[in-house]
Amino acid sequence: MKRVVVTGIGMINALGLNKNDSFGAICEGKSGVGNITLFDSSNFPVRIAAEVKNFDPLEVIDAKEVKKIDRFIQLGIKAAKEAMQDANFDENFQEEEFGIVSAAGIGGLPNIEKNSIICLEKGARRISPFFIPSALVNMLGGLISIEYSLKGPNISCVTACAAGTHAIAEAYKSIVLGTASKMLVVGAEAAICPVGIGGFASMKALSTRNDDPQRASRPFDKERDGFVMGEGAGALVFEEYEEAKKRGAHIYAELIGFGESADAHHITSPTLDGPLRAMQKALKMAGNVKIDYINAHGTSTPVNDRNETAAIKALFGNDIPLVSSTKGQIGHCLGAAGAIEAVISIMALKQNIVPPTINQLVQDEECDLDYVPNKAREMNLKVAMSNSFGFGGTNGCVIFKKVDN
Repeated sequence: MKRVVVTGIGMINALGLNKNDSFGAICEGKSGVGNITLFDSSNFPVRIAAEVKNFDPLEVIDAKEVKKIDRFIQLGIKAAKEAMQDANFDENFQEEEFGIVSAAGIGGLPNIEKNSIICLEKGARRISPFFIPSALVNMLGGLISIEYSLKGPNISCVTACAAGTHAIAEAYKSIVLGTASKMLVVGAEAAICPVGIGGFASMKALSTRNDDPQRASRPFDKERDGFVMGEGAGALVFEEYEEAKKRGAHIYAELIGFGESADAHHITSPTLDGPLRAMQKALKMAGNVKIDYINAHGTSTPVNDRNETAAIKALFGNDIPLVSSTKGQIGHCLGAAGAIEAVISIMALKQNIVPPTINQLVQDEECDLDYVPNKAREMNLKVAMSNSFGFGGTNGCVIFKKVDN
């Protein structure tokens, strides 16, 4: 079977505009959570989020195009440019053999909200002609494919918080099945807007620690009270191993396993069985290799953290890897989370450091694993697993292995 490796990565989130700055801040235990500035949230029950700061879309997009595309696409383009530059394609690649998988949980929610208000208040004739293209999830992949002339498969995953992870699995399938030799994965989300925050708040899914934003997201802590909305993007270039070696590419890691499953239980409340089966499938595909680190879904919600802990214990028994959630630092980036956390996992492998789970202050009897609390831990890492579980009972898990170049 063909081997699939990662040769370029990019990332933007609340702690940095590139992979190195954001990963460094994550490992330092910094928090990107603060008061919402993207809209007036003074009358909202939740007034905090992990916003991307100091992002200038003009750095990656022509001025005349900025207003035509939603913020999630702008962030995705930023991460994609970093990943493509990182992959360092000095020679002309075969355009027909290079595809893309884009991912988001919601897509252009701010533009949907904005144009809905315009329609109601000013009439349908005032709706922007760019509204529909700006809001479609697959337009993220469409615009990037145009930018780089990627003429291979152009696929989109819209599977809630598992979308980014599922996009990675789709890229793997395309390469192994021979429909492409290279695939770019881009997961992006920017849903910090009135209807986004208001909608999740009405579900009681968000933390209400408005007076203590940097300690609001506390995965696996006994006093956790919900997740903090984040925004950002992650991007990864995947290639067939022999082709990557032939062109002298820098190889970050090999994707050796993935697992997908459905809870078939409830639209928002997870089961133990679904996440467990996703991890089991990924581990079986990877040849039951020893896992050194798990980047957990770890949302900081009461149900997920307890449920994920139980699933990890059921799978690994007495030989449980180190586990951490980086959502305490950058919030929950919804459909982009899987791509961002895959980049984080790969960088952890590369730098032999396990990012911490910040804000873990009070022990929860049902969350009793080693979550690397509050301080990063240096150790030799060879294999990392990354989990993503979404509304609708959709689950994804990927496993990366360090490769000697």
